[in-house]
Amino acid sequence: MRNPVGGHVPVAGGLATTGLAYARELGAEAVQVFVANPRGWATPVGSPAQDELFRAACEAESLSAWVHAPYLINFGSHTEATVERSVESLRHSLRRGREIGARGVVVHTGSATGGRPREEALTQVRERMLPLLDELTHADDPFLLLESTAGQGFSLCSRAEDFGPYFDALDRHPKLGICLDTCHIFAAGHDLAAPRGMAGTLDELVATVGEGRLKLIHANDSKDVVGAHKDRHANIGAGHIGEEPFRELMRHPETDGVPLVIETPGGKEGHTADVERLKKLRG
Repeated sequence: MRNPVGGHVPVAGGLATTGLAYARELGAEAVQVFVANPRGWATPVGSPAQDELFRAACEAESLSAWVHAPYLINFGSHTEATVERSVESLRHSLRRGREIGARGVVVHTGSATGGRPREEALTQVRERMLPLLDELTHADDPFLLLESTAGQGFSLCSRAEDFGPYFDALDRHPKLGICLDTCHIFAAGHDLAAPRGMAGTLDELVATVGEGRLKLIHANDSKDVVGAHKDRHANIGAGHIGEEPFRELMRHPETDGVPLVIETPGGKEGHTADVERLKKLRG
């Protein structure tokens, strides 16, 4: 399928039991899940029975699965305790990703805290994240997908060109990929709503990291204007990006086969409508 469309699903009560039931109600062709509390450092072991059910169902229903790592992770932090916890948390998400058959684990690219220079923070990213990439030696290990931020504070990666130094810091590792969040990149200053704005941004991304690195798209409209540096998601077509750029997105050669996952407001009703809208735009 050119662009499977799906959503981030709740998993409280069971990865397969709750998560997949929700995905089916949305008519999802791809699912994204948390395997730990997104706002904490706990690294739960998970349920082997639920893992097996989840894997088997995804395979039977041709659903691609993706994991979003916790939000607290920041490999650019000046606090050693935060960096150590980030390593442990991301290692856990990658391991759990393999256990549930996920194709990729999404992690935010973080920021340089404590007033340290960006180069120093990227050196630390290299020292602490590269060993985790080198641990991905199994055939079924997920990709590690970098997700840029909306450009708040001392963000290490918010615009398309920022992925270059980040990829270089990690030796452009073969298990490294990108999860593009449309709201984040719009908030960082890429005008996706302008004529050919989406296509131009994707062209720039390919020029920066090469072909085939874009593995997943977080399809979110934006409540704020371009360049606002605010991460506030809107339903597809109800924000400042609008519907047409998403159609453009699904026509670009670099997005062929790349799933779109929504992280929009409105609960199940809003999510179902957004999945339907994206499928219509896909044509």
